[in-house]
Amino acid sequence: MRKKAKKAKDIIRKFDLTDEELAAKVNEALGGGTAPLEGIYEDSVKNFEVDSILRGRILDVINDDVIVDIGHKSEGIININEFEDPSATDPGDQVEVLLESVEDEMGEAVLWKKKADRQRDWERILAETHEGDKVKGRVLRRIKGGLLVDIGVPVFLPASQVSIRRQGDIAEWIGKDIEAKVIKINEARMDIVISRRKLIEDERDEMKRKLLDVIQVGDVRRGTVIEIADRHVLIDLGGLNGVMSVTDISWGRIRHPSDVLLVDDELDVKVLKVNKEGERIWLGLRQLTPSPWENVEEKYLPGTRVTGRVRNLTKFGAFVEIEEGIEGLLHVSEMSWTKKIAHPSELMNEGDVVEAVVLSVDRDKMRIALGMKQLDEDPWQTEIPYRYKVGTRAIGTVARLANFGVFVALEENLEGLLHISEITNREDADLKGIVSVGDKIEVRVLRVDAEQRKIALSMATNTEFSPAGSDADQPADAGPAEAPPPP
Repeated sequence: MRKKAKKAKDIIRKFDLTDEELAAKVNEALGGGTAPLEGIYEDSVKNFEVDSILRGRILDVINDDVIVDIGHKSEGIININEFEDPSATDPGDQVEVLLESVEDEMGEAVLWKKKADRQRDWERILAETHEGDKVKGRVLRRIKGGLLVDIGVPVFLPASQVSIRRQGDIAEWIGKDIEAKVIKINEARMDIVISRRKLIEDERDEMKRKLLDVIQVGDVRRGTVIEIADRHVLIDLGGLNGVMSVTDISWGRIRHPSDVLLVDDELDVKVLKVNKEGERIWLGLRQLTPSPWENVEEKYLPGTRVTGRVRNLTKFGAFVEIEEGIEGLLHVSEMSWTKKIAHPSELMNEGDVVEAVVLSVDRDKMRIALGMKQLDEDPWQTEIPYRYKVGTRAIGTVARLANFGVFVALEENLEGLLHISEITNREDADLKGIVSVGDKIEVRVLRVDAEQRKIALSMATNTEFSPAGSDADQPADAGPAEAPPPP
């Protein structure tokens, strides 16, 4: 029968005949008979082409073998695991199979159930799906260059098309259900390429257009943190990204946005500025809460004592947080009445809790000036003028030399100036040849300027210069006077 069917097929291919002529030739080739042309062609030729899908009938199930009759005394065996529900496989059931070979070494047809199902799925997908369509599927596994996704048939999702964001390990998508857009179909190769990124970009373009139509300064919008940099954060508002400066995250000082926010955090933000032509939006987080500076002038009057934590040290001072969102500057010049502070780290470290006094407040510029030396009385007003009255003699140490004179340390953190005219009559004198740093000398107080915090000195003797301990007469009243009780 198979040889007759093949011969009939050859006749059909060779000649261009009418239906009547074709029927006669086929019947002649088959040795006569009354079989209609259509039935002979369909059953004997077309349905037995290799790689074609045939409809068969299950004859029996023996262990793991399913015996299928595909007609004209042709049978094949299919493994039961090729059926979606092996337990529901019963004799008599109709089944579609793919004919891989007419005969194997046992003389049986080689049939496949899964291959037939896959081909039917492809035919259905190709008939229903076009480039640009949106599809849903589940990520099956990672393959070279991307992911394999099941949308009814396995299709390719390139790694570059997984997301609009930078991707780490794309294997994290395995097992997840996704939506994507078909970007390429090759029917001949039964090949489909999809893009999740393209779908997201198209959806975002539409969302961006709608957002720009309605967004206004002052709006409060829900967004998602998508990127954190040193000085700003990018917030996805749904179709359009907004930028938020680090200074607009919190009323308080933060070193880095990541101290407060994490990628994928969802939060409400306030729209500060909109450039619709440039498609740019500026956002703020701290603006959702009242400014702590609103009543700062009433709360922190000059002279108020405050306690705060040192948040930052600079060469000119320390920034002290006296409450969340409010910092004051403690300048180095306000740290000590008498000691010269080169750097605030001489007295404190970041994180230290310190006490200070409010000196001034500027709410508009959000500035508070603090002082630490004001915690104590000014010795220039209460002690020094009384200890070093005019005429008082004292033994001091040469601390520094200058062109115009010598600075003499009278005590720790207190110096007086011995002018060159008080040392020698020679205007061109080189003080380095007369006195050295570290020398002990006797001096007399000429005047004290408490406002300018200066003490002018002269030599205690009438000689041109006489270091302490020389043969010059030592005065009986050498040394600083006792300070009287504060007035």
